[in-house]
Amino acid sequence: MYMLNNKKVCVIGSGVSGLCSAIELADKGMEVHVFEKNKEIGGRARKFSVEGFTFDMGPSWYWMPDVFENFFKRYDKNLHDYVNLVKLDPGFQIIYNNETIQIPEKFEELVLLFEKIEKGAGGQLIKFIEEAEIKYMTSMKDLVFNPSLSIKEFIRLDVIKATFKLNLFSSFKTHVNKFFKHPKLLSIMEFPILFLGALPKNTPALYSLMNYSGLKQGTFYPIGGFSKIIEAFYDLAIEKGVTFHSDTAVTKFHLTGKQIDYIETNKGRFFVDKVLSSADYNHTEQALLPIIHRTYSEKYWDSRVFAPSSLIFYLGINKRIENLEHHNLFFDEDIQKHAMEIYEDPKWPTKPLFYVCCPTKTDKTIAPDGMENVFILMPIATDLSDTEELREKYFKIILQRLQKYIGEDISPNIIYKRSYCVADFKSDYNAFKGNAYGLANTLKQTAFLKPKIKHKKVENLYYTGQLTVPGPGVPPSIISGQLVANQLIKDYETVI
Repeated sequence: MYMLNNKKVCVIGSGVSGLCSAIELADKGMEVHVFEKNKEIGGRARKFSVEGFTFDMGPSWYWMPDVFENFFKRYDKNLHDYVNLVKLDPGFQIIYNNETIQIPEKFEELVLLFEKIEKGAGGQLIKFIEEAEIKYMTSMKDLVFNPSLSIKEFIRLDVIKATFKLNLFSSFKTHVNKFFKHPKLLSIMEFPILFLGALPKNTPALYSLMNYSGLKQGTFYPIGGFSKIIEAFYDLAIEKGVTFHSDTAVTKFHLTGKQIDYIETNKGRFFVDKVLSSADYNHTEQALLPIIHRTYSEKYWDSRVFAPSSLIFYLGINKRIENLEHHNLFFDEDIQKHAMEIYEDPKWPTKPLFYVCCPTKTDKTIAPDGMENVFILMPIATDLSDTEELREKYFKIILQRLQKYIGEDISPNIIYKRSYCVADFKSDYNAFKGNAYGLANTLKQTAFLKPKIKHKKVENLYYTGQLTVPGPGVPPSIISGQLVANQLIKDYETVI
């Protein structure tokens, strides 16, 4: 391993995958420099503070806790020494037109709830989650840590057996409909797919593993906000000797032959041995590489199916709000219609579904005393026209529906408001078409069918993050960072 010492690696972007890859590379003795175009570390999981409020800018759902914990265990660290986690009860609630369903922390109570809604559904839920747990454990063991550089990685007896267990070639919608009929139960099972992936009919049944995590493992929250996870990664990276260059945008790669020898930034040149981009994959290729060195064409990127973008509002409210829980899903309109207007007929939604996070129900440290910190997210198609007028139009629609549910007009109590949408994703993250979550989890965009972690034409360029394996979401980004770093190290040792 000593041969890796002083080998200089540039990691572009300080999102979750970039931080995790930096930690792994530094742990193996490399000199790691992280370049972040924004002033704040964290990528989409950044935070900002204003007028006594601290807002998480992106992720707010803490699922798949074992992925977080196992990452820290790799370095003989305990995540709980860095972060104070609490388990939410209820994990979340779904607001329909005529009732609100709360998802209890205890799985046994959830089984009773399903049975109450649909006769026999309690037993079906147990069977469904047992299958989903097998998929989860099998995926973690046999699939997600494959670099997916070639289909040959999957032509192994153990992987083939695992694939049959995973029901990979059935759709999520078909799979769920075998177990449940009631539309409210279907919406409970399908919502992670709508917000993070694709239409349930186009998503492999494999992704029922998300239901296992959300409904059986439960929903957690780090006191101080989701950004405390970023701080934990950052602290561990500093411990490992990683150097950070914030407010430093990478503007160009300089190549000699098939190797990047230095990168250009807005603050000068930086010579490198390896480059690992956790920035937007499309941007890295199209903006930083000469045409002859690009692997994927503009036509290729235009043909990809993307998970949603988002319209987000960050609100500071100068009073407490009744009826809201920490996580609230407003499904008081047609979920299928909204899904179609994201994926098949892209447009601003006719009657949108939306999500409200009110973390001050759990955490009093992120707002002034007696006030609420509110985060509202409406999933939308990528690359839509984004204007202040449209943002305000949908803010009024959302606020009216929210007020109807909580029973009061809170508009006079909004003392801070900020919006964030497609244009901001493009400017802050160079996100292709303003995507918020990356590529949709369709069968044709799974594993070796995703953009590759290792560049085909540039020998010392690698990729990590939500546009490559294993896919969108914070836990997959943790895995992606670790996976790509290990591939880079393996290649280095092979050459040496």
